[in-house]
Order: sequence, then structure tokens, then C-alpha cells
Amino acid sequence: MEIPSKILENAVDEIATLPGVGKRSAMRYALHLLKSSDSDFAAFIGALTSLKSDSHYCSRCHCISDTPVCPICSSEKRNQKIVCVVENIQEVMAIENTQQYRGVYHVLGGVISPLDGIGINDLTIGQLIERVEREAIEEVILALPTTMEGDTTNIYIDRQLKQFPQVKVTTIARGIAIGDNLEYADEVTLGRSIVNRIPFERS
Repeated sequence: MEIPSKILENAVDEIATLPGVGKRSAMRYALHLLKSSDSDFAAFIGALTSLKSDSHYCSRCHCISDTPVCPICSSEKRNQKIVCVVENIQEVMAIENTQQYRGVYHVLGGVISPLDGIGINDLTIGQLIERVEREAIEEVILALPTTMEGDTTNIYIDRQLKQFPQVKVTTIARGIAIGDNLEYADEVTLGRSIVNRIPFERS
């Protein structure tokens, strides 16, 4: 794609680094921003700047939050003794949309994947184990992707939790197709998978 302006080309190149955005889509976004009013453009840039500088990761569950502790973790209406372990923030939002779960979460920030250079120490598994002990957690729900990497991470966490015999370790029912990410599952299927969770050792 021949671009007559180096400034426009630089903008397109940067926009194209976003996941799922190709050069043609990046060009449309860049031209849209170029045509927008100064106030709209300033609001757009301001939102991105604030996202980077002002957002937090919850000190307890590691989900994104406007405050040091997220609203879910600080809610008295949630069952604080049940923790649902997920790969990323998108999956927290997917499960919340089902309105079937009233516990709290723990976001790992990924799954164990040596091929991608992601090891145990790159995730918040250590913080999860500390949290289970510190907060006397009663149940840990493993809600990771039904992939080889997700299953490997599930097995590792399950082994780490063996030191807490009082903790019930469950996993979501396999209404989710093998290889699927939770964020792409429909809300009914995902909701039923949470409600009908089973002991991890039987999964």
C-alpha cells in the first residue's frame, strides 16, 4: 500500500500493531481520526492516555480496576470463599455477563506455554496459592481455556492446591468445546458450565 504521507504512514503502522487490525483497517481508522474534530480527537487521545496512566490491576485478583481493589473483590454481596481462576480480564467479563456466578476471581494473566515463552513465574499462580492460604478459600474453580496450555496450567494449579485438603477444586463443565476460549462462548453455555461445574479430578 503506497501512502503519500510519512506522518500518515507512521500512524497506520502503529494502529496496525493492534490485535486483529490489518493495514487497510488501520488506514480507515487513521483517516477517521484525521477527519475528526479537535475535541473528539483530544477525547480519544485522553481516554487512551488515562487507560495507561490511571488504571490499576486489583491487588487481590489482578483484574483491571479504577481503584486498588476492584468492585467485585470489595463487594459484600459476593461469596469471598469461592475463587474462579481465569486466564485474562476478558473472561471475567464473559462470566459476569452470564449472571450465574457470585464468587470472586483470580486473573492469571495467561497460561503456561513454553513455546510462547510463558512460564509459571510469568503468571500470578504464586499469588493465587498465597491467597488460598491467607483467605481460607473453600473452593477454587478452574475456568481456563480447553486447550493443551490451559489443561497444563489446570493440572499444575491442582497439584499446588493438594497442600490444602480443605479446598475443593472444581472445573467448569465441558459444555465449552475443546479448544475454545471462554470469551467467545455464548452466555447460556458459559453460565451452565459455571453452575454445573465438576470436581477437577473427574474432568
